[in-house]
Amino acid sequence: VSQPAVSQSLQHLEESLGCELFVRTPKGVRLTQAGELLDHYVSRGLDSILAGENIIKKMNNLEEGEVRIGASDMTLQFFLLSYLGQFHQAYPELKVTVTNGPTPETLQLLSEGRIDFGVVTMPFSSRPELQEFPIRQVQDCFVAGSQFSHLKDRVLEYEDLLELPLICLEKNTSTRRFMDNYLAERQVTLKPEFELATSDMIIQFAARNLGIGCVMKDFAKEKLEQ
Repeated sequence: VSQPAVSQSLQHLEESLGCELFVRTPKGVRLTQAGELLDHYVSRGLDSILAGENIIKKMNNLEEGEVRIGASDMTLQFFLLSYLGQFHQAYPELKVTVTNGPTPETLQLLSEGRIDFGVVTMPFSSRPELQEFPIRQVQDCFVAGSQFSHLKDRVLEYEDLLELPLICLEKNTSTRRFMDNYLAERQVTLKPEFELATSDMIIQFAARNLGIGCVMKDFAKEKLEQ
């Protein structure tokens, strides 16, 4: 800005404060006592503003800050973990917080602004405040231990499930909701003997011949290969 513009701005400032901030001499200006006091507070304010701008720049460059993620057991174990490892190596200064919970809980946290994004499984009810991005397909399957080997390589009707001891996830999960809706369209209503909180537990129960488990196939991959 030009020197006259600076002089005019300073004059307006002095008028608004009701005191002189500078002693004007033929050799220039120097601060009055009031000017020194104001300079002390203004300098601290400018330093804070510059520090804030610097933090924002670091956040934009992923040099500082925090990413808050919501994920279920399945999405965390079979999708997100590999990416988190790569991300941490690329941006070691960035803090990553992962909140583990079923899809409905993750969506609620996202709507409340308590996480930045969630990795969830369908189906779920769309919300106008959220954007959805499909990332991969998953396959559900039924698994059982040796006691049920007579069912191997047979094609069963959905109604046959009603005569079998089933192990499913709890009803507050999207995986269970998907299975219930899918079978309901075929006039089959599941009545599981066990409803468990995690797919890992379903695998353990099925391996011990406690019933036939319904899980996302990746959870059973290792035991199926064995």
